[in-house]
Amino acid sequence: MSVIKINAITVPAESGDELAHRFAARAGAVDGQEGFEGFELLKPTDERTTWLVVTRWRDEESFQAWLTSPAFGHGHAGADRPAAHGGPVSTASELWAYEVVDLPGRG
Repeated sequence: MSVIKINAITVPAESGDELAHRFAARAGAVDGQEGFEGFELLKPTDERTTWLVVTRWRDEESFQAWLTSPAFGHGHAGADRPAAHGGPVSTASELWAYEVVDLPGRG
């Protein structure tokens, strides 16, 4: 059963474009990871400042393997630097975990 991991990232309104730019620069970095099934970056369309990074994984083990992979470390390097020098543009983040519910009668 697929698992969904959502990184809810709080980003000041003036930094949203930079966040999207950084994700675009890393597009495809996770695609080859064993068990990876999909990725979406969701931009708020109202006054909210929380962006959602939604990933789908075959199972929890696949997600955990990604977290410990060199590719993950490379993509998240610089977290201790200021935003202007490649550090985070976010002010907070929270990881949410879900699993897909198989509803009878739904294909």
